[in-house]
Amino acid sequence: MTELQRLLLAYDQHRAEARPCALATVVEVLGSAYRRPGARMLVTNDGQLTGAISGGCLEGDARQRARQAIFRGQPALVTYDTHDEDDPRHGLGPGCQGVVRILLEPLDFANVDNPLELLRGFATYPEPAVLATVFSTDAATGLRAGVGQRVLLTAAGVVRGTPALAAPLAEAARATLAQGISQVLDIDTDAGPVRALLEQLTPPLRLVVYGAGNDAQPLVRLAASLGWHITVVDGRPNLSTAARFPEAAEVRIVPVRELETQLPDVSAYHVLLSHNYAYDFAALQTLLPSPAPYIGLLGPRAKAGRLLEELALSPHETEQVLRRRLHSPIGLSLGGETPEEIALAIVAEIQAVKNGQPPQHLRDTSSAIHADSPKKETGQPKATAERL
Repeated sequence: MTELQRLLLAYDQHRAEARPCALATVVEVLGSAYRRPGARMLVTNDGQLTGAISGGCLEGDARQRARQAIFRGQPALVTYDTHDEDDPRHGLGPGCQGVVRILLEPLDFANVDNPLELLRGFATYPEPAVLATVFSTDAATGLRAGVGQRVLLTAAGVVRGTPALAAPLAEAARATLAQGISQVLDIDTDAGPVRALLEQLTPPLRLVVYGAGNDAQPLVRLAASLGWHITVVDGRPNLSTAARFPEAAEVRIVPVRELETQLPDVSAYHVLLSHNYAYDFAALQTLLPSPAPYIGLLGPRAKAGRLLEELALSPHETEQVLRRRLHSPIGLSLGGETPEEIALAIVAEIQAVKNGQPPQHLRDTSSAIHADSPKKETGQPKATAERL
């Protein structure tokens, strides 16, 4: 289950019980921080927390300030500066060495465009989207009420959110969607300048697992814990059951003769765990010519070589496929042996491929853990931020 899914479950429960709550959102990070912009935490008026905005150092103070925002019925922007080693408040210390800005907003259950309702719509949307959130305005223009205004732009061009700022925010969101990376921008509008987080929303990774044996179960469980959308495919009705894979979004019975003619999901990551040579061959026939971003095959190198030879690939083509298209043997080299350890190695490799990161120890890298987003900024936020 993803963090967003957990937030929505908690939000629905609070709404059903008429328990007031507020949403805390990381909207800007300067320097190093445990969470990046877009991290969220739900806070109730009696102090219950769901989600996280840091490694634990900011939650306590943010909870109190969120409860104040609920009481006042107004959003608030709070700035935490973790550079100050002499300030013992909130347990910050010198840990993160960065500035974190948190937007605190009381939630209106009746507003169909409140932050979580906008995100609920995206949770079931299969394409990328951008959520533009205003977190600072020029107080001199009388626009403080604009803090918390949002626009959600989908890849299909559908726009939802605050009508007053829909046009300028949607224009900035389209540019962000094209770049594919979140950013903070100062945006000029007819109502005055605003500062907004343009958050790139990425749909859950789609994973197709060919094979419903016992070793597929820990893989599906681990992938599901990351919020991935999982489909299990196998030709054996006794194994291909929802009861065996309750975490999967879909379990399909597909005989090998049908697998040969079905078009694969080209946006999904594909893992072949069938332990059946004919089934793996049929799957590879359709997958290798496709633009699928990942194809992993369980088994020894000799099996992969034989499959590619039978697919009538030349030695040069075989080498290219093994280098660039087919991950076989599958997974990172973690020294694993049990099904659970192998599942971890597979999931780790898929994560690395998805993020375009070569597997390595973080201690051996010199770059930042989180790459900074490209920014088109005109300066620091104009609204007054409280330093804690």
